[in-house]
Amino acid sequence: MSEGAETPIRVLIVDDQALMRAGFRALLDAEDGIEVVGEAANGREGLELARLHTPDIALVDVQMPVMTGIEATRAIAGDPLLGGVHVVILTNYGLDEYVFDALRAGAAGFLLKDTEPAELLQAVRVAARGDALLSPAITRRLIGEFVARPPDRTTAPGFETLTRREREVSALAARGLTNEEIAAHMVISPFTAKTHISRAMIKLGARDRAQLVVFAYESGLVTPRER
Repeated sequence: MSEGAETPIRVLIVDDQALMRAGFRALLDAEDGIEVVGEAANGREGLELARLHTPDIALVDVQMPVMTGIEATRAIAGDPLLGGVHVVILTNYGLDEYVFDALRAGAAGFLLKDTEPAELLQAVRVAARGDALLSPAITRRLIGEFVARPPDRTTAPGFETLTRREREVSALAARGLTNEEIAAHMVISPFTAKTHISRAMIKLGARDRAQLVVFAYESGLVTPRER
């Protein structure tokens, strides 16, 4: 890496299909600014490699032998030493129960395995920043499905400590708005919007924006709209 170059986004691929892993590796390794640091064939291997390499992104298949993607996600999210690892769930099936369970387990978002290469690369970069579920379009689609079948309502620890502004930005984020859209809605700067969201995430113990969305709906801060 040349002097002054940015640190590459480090990616771990966890999938029981060797051909799928090879395809993802070839695509990601060919891209400037992204580096594949390891491959695993099941969730347990993925967890071990995550602890070894502490990647920025773990692309994790849902259904795998030995340890499922959801179990691996829960283990990664629950490990304080892996707080900087953003799990992106890989699925063949779109928005199904596996995806919702994975988000509640601590995943940063999801990708369909047949997604376009450019969308995959963009998703990796966005997820690495931790400032969006994946993209606004995917966020809104996910929310539409998520709120159609809300879970049992629970209040996240720290919810009562949120200020009025922090609750407002959290609710807008849960509606799928970007920082720029939140800023325009509230007539504040994007930086201020991001600051409010960051403080809300810290108080709620949310690893990323995806968990903030989940907490917002599960706590009742945002309620499902009629569809």
